[in-house]
Amino acid sequence: MVTVLLPGPLRGEAGGASRLSIAATGTLRAVLDELAARHPRLSRRIRDERGELRRYVNVFVDGEDCRHSGGLATPVTDGAEVQVLPSVAGG
Repeated sequence: MVTVLLPGPLRGEAGGASRLSIAATGTLRAVLDELAARHPRLSRRIRDERGELRRYVNVFVDGEDCRHSGGLATPVTDGAEVQVLPSVAGG
């Protein structure tokens, strides 16, 4: 199992959950595909129409920014933590 950690702004799209258990492993894409099947509205906040990560969303696999470790091809093993963090902007 993989644990997906969600911040407050995204929890509403997952029924209020702060943590989701996902059975898929292998790659970040596989994890996000299962997440999309269970929570399509949440998935649309994380990935665009092409299935790529949105520019303003940061995803970390076991503390490593996935953009620097393979993007959606980042390896995700059993027991991993995937943290999704939307960028915060303001002035």
